[in-house]
Amino acid sequence: MNFSDTLHKNPVFDVVSQQADRLGLPTYVIGGFVRDLILARSSKDIDVVCIGSGITLAEAVGKVLNAHVAVFPNFGTAMLRARQGDEEWEVEFVGARKESYRSESRKPIVEDGTLEDDQNRRDFTINAMGISLNKTSFGELLDPFDGLKDLKKKIIRTPLNPDITFSDDPLRMMRAIRFASQLTFDIEPDTFDAIMRMNERIDIVSRERVTDELNKIILSPMPSYGFKLLYHAGLLERIFPELIALKGVETIEGKGHKDNFYHTLQVLDNIANRADKNQYAGEAENELWLRWAALLHDIAKPATKRFDQKAGWTFHGHEDLGARWVPGIFRTMKLPLNEHMRFVQKLVRLHLRPIALTKEQITDSALRRLLVDAGEDLEGLMALCRADITSKNYERVQKHLRNFDRVERKLHDLEERDKLRSFQPVITGELIMETFGLPPSKEVGEIKTILREAILDGVVPNSLDAAYPFLLEEGRKRGLTPVE
Repeated sequence: MNFSDTLHKNPVFDVVSQQADRLGLPTYVIGGFVRDLILARSSKDIDVVCIGSGITLAEAVGKVLNAHVAVFPNFGTAMLRARQGDEEWEVEFVGARKESYRSESRKPIVEDGTLEDDQNRRDFTINAMGISLNKTSFGELLDPFDGLKDLKKKIIRTPLNPDITFSDDPLRMMRAIRFASQLTFDIEPDTFDAIMRMNERIDIVSRERVTDELNKIILSPMPSYGFKLLYHAGLLERIFPELIALKGVETIEGKGHKDNFYHTLQVLDNIANRADKNQYAGEAENELWLRWAALLHDIAKPATKRFDQKAGWTFHGHEDLGARWVPGIFRTMKLPLNEHMRFVQKLVRLHLRPIALTKEQITDSALRRLLVDAGEDLEGLMALCRADITSKNYERVQKHLRNFDRVERKLHDLEERDKLRSFQPVITGELIMETFGLPPSKEVGEIKTILREAILDGVVPNSLDAAYPFLLEEGRKRGLTPVE
């Protein structure tokens, strides 16, 4: 199989080919780019392997392309960015190498090697294919482990004994499941059995790298598939025990509850496949965190589970406790403790509010409070709440969704009228203190809360002309006199 026509469409490969021949270096594009080329998937990351110095080749290519070359001498690698029009590729160069590992570490001992050595160290057969870039064999596929056949069969398989592959680099167990989830492939039975046998080896991998793979699984087209593989492989209980705690159904007096583990995975899939995905403002940067909110929305249910003889199973307060848990989970996972964490925390805390509105007579007061509390994250919250409607009863799901449509229309109308997204009462604490000559105190906070509630209840408009007389009247009730 020859890919010369396809490679010639990207001028980067012609430049690499010319410089490799000039330097006398056998050179190949290898790994994920080759896999994605065969699968007709877009890929902007190009890995180039040569028999010799990858840094020397990178510098030669960089000179022709007038591109800055970043050199990493400790790793024997170099990287440059190549542009053509609006497109940009990241090209990494490395000399072919072989690796050996010690059992207590995943840091390899690296030596110069042949192309065969380099392909042997690759994680999976579908990532071990190479394409020659030298003129005499330009575009020819080198596939020593039948990666092409595995691509056609949609199989994830290690090129060598999987026990050795995963012992050498345990992160490859996560990568196997990540590729299966991203590509909707199966993991070859012997390979999966090895993951099950060796799952404890994941403990020596840094949390940052584990979470990076987990995030890619979360962002895959059907993330539940990846999480089920993690669970059955025994990896999930090692990296995310809080999620495992959701699994199982308990029955007392004939009353059971849903399996919250599988419910959570269904909610995650619903978020990943929602019809209005492109309507969510800030979608690209918020998608990962919206999916994390789906993953964590019921995380505290096991801790709040109670059985009531009349009501059956209850999980009162799981949304508040779950929100309090979010920072700790993010800290453990080495996720950012910034606005992304606060976004997830807010959605976990509020995820029952819109659902409650569909079950009762909707008042403007309740809608105003939801608008104010959700603020700019209202679309994300509503997307999560829609995804949270799971049932085997299709008609029941459709009924709840129709109720949500009604709530959303009312929220939209109220927002248009009252502009509450960035709500701030016009009567501030400073104005209250200035009006009555008060120092900072509990009483100032109480007056401020009363004013806020009056505005949200629609008793008084959020304007100075309307709210200031209300403030004076509230002060009079408390025996306060305005300062002249």
